[in-house]
Amino acid sequence: MSRISLTQANSVIDGAISEAQKLALKPLGIAVLDAGGHLIAFQRQDDASTGRLHLALGKAAGALFLGISSRKIGDMAAERPTFLASLGPIAPAGVVPAAGGIIVVDANGMVIGAVGASGDLSDKDEACVLAGIVAAGLTPQA
Repeated sequence: MSRISLTQANSVIDGAISEAQKLALKPLGIAVLDAGGHLIAFQRQDDASTGRLHLALGKAAGALFLGISSRKIGDMAAERPTFLASLGPIAPAGVVPAAGGIIVVDANGMVIGAVGASGDLSDKDEACVLAGIVAAGLTPQA
């Protein structure tokens, strides 16, 4: 498998929303990107704020851009703020340095896409992304 299909992307989103509902979270927006950073699917729960698309996209795209989860990018921001600030002009879809953006890999560890969520606390966004990836039968990057 070299990319996430639309069917898989929708399954990821369904799983993430299911987890958000189970945890009674604030409304989320969930974005699924292919390995090239192209948006495959996005959904926003009822009453989610308008910025959720860009934040979820920035978490997923940032993870792809740097090859690490957006949580690790957040850790990097604390250590190397000038480096992170320099990414704004060169990262086409942005880089959001907060948990909630996870890279998806195939059985060989090759990147096939990424998922980002935004709407509640970042740790909770990330939990929903991970639940969605697993629910779709896909593998998050370790």
